[in-house]
Amino acid sequence: MTRLNALNPEVATGKTKELFNGIQSKLGMVPNMMRTMGNSSAVLEGYLNLSGALGKGSLGSKLGELIALTVAEANQCNYCLSAHSFIGEKLVRIDADSLEQAREGKNRDTKIQAALAFAQVLVAKRGQVSDEDIEAVKAAGYTEGEVGEIVAHVALNVFTNYFNNTADTVIDFPVVEAVATI
Repeated sequence: MTRLNALNPEVATGKTKELFNGIQSKLGMVPNMMRTMGNSSAVLEGYLNLSGALGKGSLGSKLGELIALTVAEANQCNYCLSAHSFIGEKLVRIDADSLEQAREGKNRDTKIQAALAFAQVLVAKRGQVSDEDIEAVKAAGYTEGEVGEIVAHVALNVFTNYFNNTADTVIDFPVVEAVATI
């Protein structure tokens, strides 16, 4: 049972209504996560702004989706696993094997693998990475700006994972469940 309610976009008001209208026009729907974030227009707007900015970054949507899956699995967020599996497959056109491997922080491409491994290290070490961790991702060919973008993608996904795990958001995508770690 959900712990935070998803707002009905048709009865939302003020800034939240404005944000919902923008989401509706872009996506054709307002996903439950965003409907739940809409309880605070500041939360929803912050999410949308960071997500939008990262969408214009140099890492690209494919790597962004793979990082999202790596982080969602680490945080056991079924909502984000479901959403990013769907988005990765249907919108970004990532093959099913790559989507599945990303959940384990793996990829056949060594450069992408380095980014996903770094994302796992960021989550596991709560950002307290070592010089060696930084050197490894830079040695794979990432610039300092791109390392910053990887950190930002991880931070955005930790936020959405924590938000959805807290809210127990109703999944409105084909359900994908985290692998039990215990």
